[in-house]
Amino acid sequence: MIVATYSIAACDLDAAQWGVAVQSKFLAVGSVVPWAEAHVGAIATQAYANPRYGPDGLALLRDDVPAAEVVRLLVDADDGRDERQVGVVDRHGDAASYTGTACLDWAGGRTGAGYAAQGNILVGAETVDGLADTFEATAGKPLAERLIDCLAAAQLAGGDRRGQQSASLLVVERDGGYARLSDVVVDLRVDDHSRPVEELRRLYALHDQLFGSTPRTAWLPLDGALRAEVAERLTALGFKSLDDWAGVANLELRVDGDDAIDPVVLEALRAAASDLDSPA
Repeated sequence: MIVATYSIAACDLDAAQWGVAVQSKFLAVGSVVPWAEAHVGAIATQAYANPRYGPDGLALLRDDVPAAEVVRLLVDADDGRDERQVGVVDRHGDAASYTGTACLDWAGGRTGAGYAAQGNILVGAETVDGLADTFEATAGKPLAERLIDCLAAAQLAGGDRRGQQSASLLVVERDGGYARLSDVVVDLRVDDHSRPVEELRRLYALHDQLFGSTPRTAWLPLDGALRAEVAERLTALGFKSLDDWAGVANLELRVDGDDAIDPVVLEALRAAASDLDSPA
């Protein structure tokens, strides 16, 4: 089955993050296309996808084989190369993209510093340009946000000419994931949806609320009227401490002591308490 797709494999060397974002008229595209490893690189494999490009390509990247050489080695060893499409970014931010001659129109790719953008069965080159131009224009934003913005711009430019169905976002960073014990910063998948990119953005916002971080300097002192408000809301919700409530609300990673409160936690607490007063 052809994975009619547009994707971007990219990195942010300053943040030491690598990632892939993809959208396709294909069920659960995130189970096939994106591959990434911290301080190694990122790979998107699609069209008449060869899933072995993921692990085999990462193995080459671990040995510091440059992105262009990784692509050459993968496709030269593949009898089905004419129907394949792949994008690779290595640990140095160098990128390469390949589109086989038998990929269905429109098919092609574009590379630049820190990214490889590609797509097949698209309305035209403008979809890939949307990926590339947006990535280049959003330097300084978190990589995950940039990648979602790239997908949105590509869809606005026309996207996959067969339509929309699924999307995925994968970002890795050494010890940058859950509890700083995982390299997976974000791994979100929308497997079947009429507006998968919009749904992916919604899921990412929820992910950032639960697992993101606010600089400690932006936390609010938990004293005076604010301490009284927090205590009142916790009591209304049936909890004795902020730690207890945060554990149930999956916000425990944003709570640290009782001298200050993360504004994200405060907003969520206020929303939860307000829901008690809302009519059923």
